[in-house]
Order: sequence, then C-alpha cells, then structure tokens
Amino acid sequence: METGLTHTSTLVVDEKHLAACMGSGDLEVLATPAMLALMENAAMLAVKDHLTDDCTTVGGHISSSHLKPTAKGQTVSATAVLTAVEGRKLTFKVTAQDGQGTIGEGEHLRFIVDKKKFMAKVKEA
Repeated sequence: METGLTHTSTLVVDEKHLAACMGSGDLEVLATPAMLALMENAAMLAVKDHLTDDCTTVGGHISSSHLKPTAKGQTVSATAVLTAVEGRKLTFKVTAQDGQGTIGEGEHLRFIVDKKKFMAKVKEA
C-alpha cells in the first residue's frame, strides 16, 4: 500500500447527526462525533480496495479540530489522504467541509487487522 490514497465521504446533516440528538451537546448543529465518524469512514474507504478480503482496518486514534457549526440540511464532506504506512499502522490527514468551507481537520490512525482474528478476540471478552 502506498501513500496518497484518498477518499471523500459525504452526508446531509439530518436529525441523527445533531449534537442535541447524539448527546454531545444541546444545540441542533452537526455533532463532533458525527463529523469524526465521517472522517473515519473516508479513511476506511480510502484503503479498502487495497486490502485482501480477509482484512479490514480499525480506528486507533483520531485528533481533530471542529472549527465551525453546520446546520441541519447542509451537506458535509470529509476527505482522508493516506500520509504514512508503517507495517499495519496507517496515518491519514483528514479534513471536513461544508458549503461555507473547512469545519474540521486533523490526523487519524487506522490499523490493518485480520477480520476473523479480530472478531475472535471480541468473542473471548
């Protein structure tokens, strides 16, 4: 896998994405956890087609700013760019935008895992 892989994921902010609904705040604006999930989705999809069928990636860490509010009904896109590959550890630059510009940016780490081995650990717990 090589650096530079990228993907953009998009959503229209609806009730389930609002801070007041998710419990991360009490205003009817895009919740930070919803923005972060969209960033993670973009990173996952950026590398998905470059993995074998028995592997996937899981999130390990994300650090991001959330700079501006986004209202219900607006479209938000998150773009992930693979910036480093260290064995199973993948590092992405992530950004999120709405119609007014950048609303968040940061870095996200994902790890390549074997699906069966990973799920076996879950069942043991």
